[in-house]
Amino acid sequence: MSLDQKIAEVRTLLERVQKDYLPATFANSFGAEDMVLTDLIARHYPDIEMFTLDTGRLPQETYDLMQQVTERYGIRIPVYFPDAAAVEAYVAQNGPNAFYDSVDLRKKCCHIRKVEPLKRALRDKRGWITGLRRDQAPTRKGLVESEFDAENGLQKFSPLLDWSQADVWTYLKQFDVPYNALHDKGYTSIGCAPCTRAITPGEDVRAGRWWWEDPEIKECGLHPGKKRGPHNIASATTADLGVAVKDVAVSD
Repeated sequence: MSLDQKIAEVRTLLERVQKDYLPATFANSFGAEDMVLTDLIARHYPDIEMFTLDTGRLPQETYDLMQQVTERYGIRIPVYFPDAAAVEAYVAQNGPNAFYDSVDLRKKCCHIRKVEPLKRALRDKRGWITGLRRDQAPTRKGLVESEFDAENGLQKFSPLLDWSQADVWTYLKQFDVPYNALHDKGYTSIGCAPCTRAITPGEDVRAGRWWWEDPEIKECGLHPGKKRGPHNIASATTADLGVAVKDVAVSD
């Protein structure tokens, strides 16, 4: 399928969301995939809302991109922050970088800084749009384009599920869409600054996220993955994809 055909399919799905699932919102992490959806929604689907999560530990480059989006599209995207008292209690009890100490402490930090604010952002919504793709990680192989999210009580849509990294970057370049400057420095997946690093050629495209953990469990809790069957394949590496590190990026 050509990129033009894939874009047409995404637009058909977004039209359906705008027609049948309002109020609907797009969870924008400002990753490369999310910038594709930002461009499409901002230009063509004004009734679909957007929001982003500010964990309090994002890299400066992400804030710079937020400002670029405001200037490029003339929109200001609502920002949801973690509960200050919960952050204070976590840091007081465990320290500012306790997420390095255990998976449980990392997931607790993610829950406070990301999952709880997400629930507030999705409250009273009927549709939730994400920039997830199947080949981003082993935990995302079983995702489907449209499914009911019982946890949040709404329909969840992933319009770019079958897009490749090459599709994403071709779109960004073709339509001159701004993207996070960290992608040009080897960062393929960008989240909180202390939990994100650049990768090297041949590494898994999501290797820079929580790199000290088993890749089979590397999710923050925003998108719980389905259990993987025996025929699921491991996530792709930059060597497998045959692309430069800076031309690969994955959504949160």
